[in-house]
Amino acid sequence: MNYSQMRESLLNLKNEAIALISDTKGQKELERLRVVYLGRKGKVNKLASGIKTLIDSQKKEFGLLLNDTKSAIQQSLKVEAKRISEQREGDWLDVTLPSKHLPLGHLHPVTLAIKEVARIFERIGFTRVRYPEVEWDWFAFESLNMPQGHPARDEWETFFIDAPSHSKYGALVLTPHTSSGQVREMHRLKPPIRMINIAKCYRRQQDVTHTIMFHQFEGLVIDVGISIQHLKGTIDHFAKEFYGKGVTSRLRPSHFQFTEPSFEVDFSCTICEGTGKRKTGKRCRYCKSGWHEVAGAGMVHPQVLKAGGIDPEEYTGFAFGMGVERAYTLKPGLKLDDIRLIYQNDLRLLEQF
Repeated sequence: MNYSQMRESLLNLKNEAIALISDTKGQKELERLRVVYLGRKGKVNKLASGIKTLIDSQKKEFGLLLNDTKSAIQQSLKVEAKRISEQREGDWLDVTLPSKHLPLGHLHPVTLAIKEVARIFERIGFTRVRYPEVEWDWFAFESLNMPQGHPARDEWETFFIDAPSHSKYGALVLTPHTSSGQVREMHRLKPPIRMINIAKCYRRQQDVTHTIMFHQFEGLVIDVGISIQHLKGTIDHFAKEFYGKGVTSRLRPSHFQFTEPSFEVDFSCTICEGTGKRKTGKRCRYCKSGWHEVAGAGMVHPQVLKAGGIDPEEYTGFAFGMGVERAYTLKPGLKLDDIRLIYQNDLRLLEQF
């Protein structure tokens, strides 16, 4: 074997030894490799025995390479021995040590609000129901006394689904309001009815008080002798249970196709304490007036009762619909003046709940 061959064999030997050592699984295997490469009759010494055949200048250069090879293999053995030792220590388990507690999440604030709303109404006899998020046009509009051509049915207000229409119920839409559950509930039950429907809704609006997807809770009561006083009493009860005794409510005359008479429901703003101004003197960004509109309500329209198969000459009822997120942002002490923050998934916000 000439010098070039010896030199190449030595380099290959070093690479081979380091590769095998780094793949070692235990101390016994590591010791075996040490003997194979660095032992008295090992591969390195076998190559070293050929040094006597070289000329003086080659002997010196080959000797340096030989020392470098030994040092590299020894260092690799040392590193691997330490790794195996640490791994062995890590595998040991003391069952008496206290466990490590992983960080736990919690329910989203909107989910917590939905649970609270449901409890408030269930305590006064309402039954919680849920109806489809993808609804037929007839239930969402036609049955609620909104004829063809009504502005609420415009594509700029409602999300229409690209799917075949039903021969009776028309096109599919993403539910724009939980009111579509009113007629479904009338078809399911005969009076007395006391329903609270909580579900997702979808509309093409987004600003500090609106999001494209939001949750709404719909109340419906139908029985003999139901009047506006029952509606106002129910709204007042919810306001005081949800916000506290200091919150007041008011009904403002309005117009909805599915109620007659109709009202807008306002609660006094808890962010500015009903003044319309923040403590800094600036106008309240959220309510702008001291009152916060939270719901639409009214007495169920006779045409809607008929669509549900109920005789309006015998029964009357009231209905109301509120946005969960909008109602929740008025919670005292929350000071949340932009509803969109709830859905930005910022842990700095969500961890506070």
